[in-house]
Amino acid sequence: MLSAVSLLLVTMALSVVMLFVLHSLSHSDVRGIREWSAANALAALALPLFAARGVLPDLLSIEAANTLLMSTSALMLAGFRRHLGLAVPWRRLTAWIAAGLAAVVVFHVGHDSMGLRVIAMSVVHAVLCLAMGVSVLGAVGTAPRRYPYRFTAWAALAIALVYIVRAVAYGMQARGAVRIDDSVLNLVFFSIGTLALPALTLGAVMMTNAGIIARATYAADHDYLTGARSRRAFFDLAERERARAQRTRASLSLLLFDVDHFKRINDSHGHPTGDRVLVEIVQQTRTVIRSIDTCGRLGGEEFAVLLPDTGADMALRVAERLRAGLERPPRSSPGASGIPYTVSIGAATLEPGETIAAMLSRADQALYEAKAKGRNLVVRAQPGGPRLRDTAR
Repeated sequence: MLSAVSLLLVTMALSVVMLFVLHSLSHSDVRGIREWSAANALAALALPLFAARGVLPDLLSIEAANTLLMSTSALMLAGFRRHLGLAVPWRRLTAWIAAGLAAVVVFHVGHDSMGLRVIAMSVVHAVLCLAMGVSVLGAVGTAPRRYPYRFTAWAALAIALVYIVRAVAYGMQARGAVRIDDSVLNLVFFSIGTLALPALTLGAVMMTNAGIIARATYAADHDYLTGARSRRAFFDLAERERARAQRTRASLSLLLFDVDHFKRINDSHGHPTGDRVLVEIVQQTRTVIRSIDTCGRLGGEEFAVLLPDTGADMALRVAERLRAGLERPPRSSPGASGIPYTVSIGAATLEPGETIAAMLSRADQALYEAKAKGRNLVVRAQPGGPRLRDTAR
């Protein structure tokens, strides 16, 4: 039959395994891994001390072991809060552990009672696990993937509930309200407790992986400088919108624009200033377009805006608003980049049976004509060729 010592050693082995798992993530710059690793390392030290009760001095198997185990829960909480970008209340955690240690000393040296020690430790761990669950649950709404956060939060809250039940059971046992075989009671709670730290660490690893995957996906789908959609991601989305538009007979338009005389900006003011211009353009573009519209950087100073459910006339109005919103005349406020600039825009609306590449080609021809006609203009591409639209200069 499985004994409490066996369960402690199994938990120690799981903590060591989790240490290796966490070490594999240590170079990811994810916050919280250091604290989670330290928690599992302390557990790997504490659990053999508990298992050696009666072999080692009580100071090690009771006071030291319980202090290490309390520190394990405190470090797990600290890791979760750091991972979520929350402040870690180190002073309160230290005071809480000190209070727990004082209770252990009182109920060992002053009045030796294993039941009261169990109650005290259960309360300490329950509060820490409850804080973990509440902290993680509060971040579910902004999580890159919700399942890992929900799993971790509910695991922490379930563990806190087990500790509370444990404290209540031992409290009733101490008052004589119920009579339960201590060995059975210990084994039941030890069996459940065996999964506590591995479950919390598993949740931490799942949250870490969710964050790494989200950042990798964002990096693949977005331009590193401006935050606009990358060329590949933009065209993937455009193809999906084209298929939807043809299926539902909805309109789809595309704006293609770039910065006028951008090479002159780089040559005169330097590439860092040119980069600031590009960043400012994407930021300003997002204030003009709708949330369902998408801005992508196709390369260099060339950008595109995809306008779902937008016909030709509305696309022209959006393009004109965008041109005016991005214009930085020399005599007005030059914007965050510190220099004046303008953009030229070519607008195209998807024709029946047309591909995204063909629509983009028509928008590119319209953009070329806007450049040829003096820049800082909007030109509409029509099936028979691009046509200049007069704009207020």
